[in-house]
Amino acid sequence: MIRAILWDNDGVLVDTEHLYFQANRDVLASIGIDLAEEQYLDLFMVQGCGAWHLAEQRGLPPAEIERLRDERNARYTRLLRLEPRGLPGVEDVLAALHGKYVMGVVTSSRKDHFAVIHEATGFLKYFDFVVASGDYARSKPAPDPYLLAVDRSGVAVEECLAIEDSERGLAAALAAGLRCVVVPSGLTRRQTFSGAHRVLGSVSEVPAFVAEW
Repeated sequence: MIRAILWDNDGVLVDTEHLYFQANRDVLASIGIDLAEEQYLDLFMVQGCGAWHLAEQRGLPPAEIERLRDERNARYTRLLRLEPRGLPGVEDVLAALHGKYVMGVVTSSRKDHFAVIHEATGFLKYFDFVVASGDYARSKPAPDPYLLAVDRSGVAVEECLAIEDSERGLAAALAAGLRCVVVPSGLTRRQTFSGAHRVLGSVSEVPAFVAEW
């Protein structure tokens, strides 16, 4: 029986992943590093290690890397504010599940970026809690975000379901002992989701799936 649903944010609820790629690619390009999409997918969506080590390998000092990080964050914020980011059909799904399950967001996003993303989505009213960067020691693919989310849900881990879109997120959920359904996004559709309980075509399939349980 499923009593709690733990949702990834970027790529599942909102269309933001391509913008984060763009922000990182543009800033790294300013120091002569060409961040290709496949490289981004591996470093960010599989390993979860980011790309600043590429700048370190160029000999950039920590202060310069920190400046670039700040520039990346500011650039990403500007991109997020260009238009609403909610994915089609998500609000209908959340409304259908609201009140029937404990629901939380489990994201690697910074809290300031998360707030900007959801300024206009209207999604947060459907959730009981949010776990974001800064709430845990290790980010996905480590299990820490999901272990904290299970604790906050007040529901046994075997009664929780994670919904993810990437190999990194799937690995984090599985390491926390969760069943995980994957809904691939545009960027992650070619990834391998070994260990997923099921791979769905869209978020709109989630209510029927959880009803089976």
